[in-house]
Amino acid sequence: MARERSQTDDYATPLRRLLLVVVALLLFGLFLIWRIDSPRVEQFRAQVTDRVVPNMDWAMAPVTATINLVRDFQSYQRLTEQNRELRSELRQMQAWKEAALQLEQENARLLDLNNVRLDPRLTFVTGVVMADSGSPFRHSVLINVGARDGIVDGWAAMDGIGLVGRISGIGQISSRVILLTDASSSIPAVVQPSGQSALISGDNSATPLVDFLENPDLVRPGDRVVTSGDGGVFPAGLLIGQVTADPAGRLRTRLAADYERLEFLRVLRHHGTERIDDPGGVVAPQTLDLSDAERPDG
Repeated sequence: MARERSQTDDYATPLRRLLLVVVALLLFGLFLIWRIDSPRVEQFRAQVTDRVVPNMDWAMAPVTATINLVRDFQSYQRLTEQNRELRSELRQMQAWKEAALQLEQENARLLDLNNVRLDPRLTFVTGVVMADSGSPFRHSVLINVGARDGIVDGWAAMDGIGLVGRISGIGQISSRVILLTDASSSIPAVVQPSGQSALISGDNSATPLVDFLENPDLVRPGDRVVTSGDGGVFPAGLLIGQVTADPAGRLRTRLAADYERLEFLRVLRHHGTERIDDPGGVVAPQTLDLSDAERPDG
């Protein structure tokens, strides 16, 4: 029994070596044939390819199916990511829709407020902002209109939406505008709809303080702040901003003017309110005094 196994091993080993040598020679010959640059060899290679490759479709089928499966999986991943992005964009669009509806409602309310008729004699001069003070302790800008344009100290300056400040210092061709945020600025105002009188005082911050309120309990964040016209310096009804509260609980004003983009300012020509010497004449027309008038005969 042991002799038969030894004889089998003696025959198997040389056969394996011979088979390896034959396979190596075939591969080497195939390599040489594929490397020879000759028309006849090229024709032979083409014939071999035509006979072998079509018959290998059955062997390539699993590979092709695997490649298609991987591509489908990658396509599914891309679709999943795109679906996730579309859902995120849809949520953002819903948020924008809500914001647009709120702005539309607010715009409608502001349009109703804008129906208030102001004094038709109130005109303005438009000036270009040339420079600012550049100081953290003084908030002011220079505009290119001055005494030659009839500018007067104390006149109000607006950016087209809200009050920006007042004229303080006039040159021949330029003027300085003290902003509402400056520490030296104090503007008499009215908080709507409660009608509370207040003083908008700058403190070199972006949101001036709301001081000297008659009844602070009647004022809520979001209330509208306009000029009161007290003192006869500013005309009444100019928009200043809205009431807001800081982290410390103090009431401040979120200004309506865009202080980040001050390019043009409108200086309102305001020559003061007309003085009323006869208050009764405003309410009722004057009547004829029969004692001084000529009485008819008889």
